[in-house]
Amino acid sequence: QRLDGRECYDYRNVRVSFGADRGCCIVELGKTRVLAQVSCELVAPKPNRPTEGVLFFNLELSPMAAPGLEPGRQSELLVSLNRLLERCLRDSKCIDTESLCVVAGEKVWQIRLDMHLLNHDGNIADAASIAGIVALCHFRRPDVSVQGEEVTVYTPEERDPVPLSIHHMPICVSFAFFHQGNYLLVDPSEREERVMDGLLVIAMNKHREICTIHSTGGVMLVQDQILRCTKIAAVKVAEITELIQKALENDQKARKEGGKFGFAESIPNQRITAFKMESAAVDTNNVEEQAGEIIAKADPPSEVFANPVLHTPGTAQIGEGIENSWGDLEESEKEEAAEEEGESEAAALECQTVESEDTRTVRETKKDEPVVLSDSEEEEVIILEPQEVPRKTRAQTSSKAENPTKKAFNKRRRKKRTAR
Repeated sequence: QRLDGRECYDYRNVRVSFGADRGCCIVELGKTRVLAQVSCELVAPKPNRPTEGVLFFNLELSPMAAPGLEPGRQSELLVSLNRLLERCLRDSKCIDTESLCVVAGEKVWQIRLDMHLLNHDGNIADAASIAGIVALCHFRRPDVSVQGEEVTVYTPEERDPVPLSIHHMPICVSFAFFHQGNYLLVDPSEREERVMDGLLVIAMNKHREICTIHSTGGVMLVQDQILRCTKIAAVKVAEITELIQKALENDQKARKEGGKFGFAESIPNQRITAFKMESAAVDTNNVEEQAGEIIAKADPPSEVFANPVLHTPGTAQIGEGIENSWGDLEESEKEEAAEEEGESEAAALECQTVESEDTRTVRETKKDEPVVLSDSEEEEVIILEPQEVPRKTRAQTSSKAENPTKKAFNKRRRKKRTAR
């Protein structure tokens, strides 16, 4: 018995959904999800193959799919999966690379297939191979014309994009072995992959042509077991290719008819994230008559108070048909502001008189008494006798000491005037 209730040879449900742009799709194999995106650009060809285009495949694994996957690190699993996909899609010659040539030896199309694992629930190879071939079949490259040495690339509005010439669809089918090959399971899940003894991956197309075979683990397989796996893979590949072709046809019809397409349209309506609502019919007949009846049966409006009601002094009420009474508070605010200005002027005058008295006392002490500096009673007392200073310099210093007080008072006066 398997954990998810499947039989030994049962394959999980495959679901294909396309994006709004060409060459973008998401493939769901059970709970395993892979996002694929195809892009193209004009580049110089390889020196040893001047008349063939360039194919580039890249699969990325991140902790978003499973916590055990590390970002930015080429693990053994990632390296083996990338090599398997290259052998399945590039070495099988499923894409005609010569049709990607624009000018021999100068410009060719580079087709780049990027795949990202969104959720890991086992059997990444099968899901990635299905997503890759579906994205390549769904992709359209811009049309190109060559006149002499000039190469013009047309936009989709000027000319319809051109699909890639694909000869066949290679699809991977994985088999897990247990107890040294005595037990065989098709499409292993993530928990089954943890405890399996070995894995066999067979890439095949619907014409029963084997594209590649990949085996991992320490299980020695007999010839009869491999032939048995190839027969099972042929049946599964035929079913998956038929499903892919139907999905591509449905998407093409929706785009031609101008219907809705994309990831948002592929979400079931029963889910909360669908952002959809069933249309309801609205009867617009006799709308005016019904409105008149509703108005006649309605209660009359409540009385409106013209004058404001002040519950307590210093408060006001706004809204519900009552006039604004905030203007009544302006007079009290003006009185408070005038009182504050008078208090500030009196405080400024007091500060000025105190400063003048302090300066006078300092001058008298400087003329007659010596300066005594002492920190505590135990320390020695040092008496410093001031030197004789001419009268002109004393007059200058006194005038300088008075200037800053006048300046401060003038500044305060200016601030009050501006505030008024």
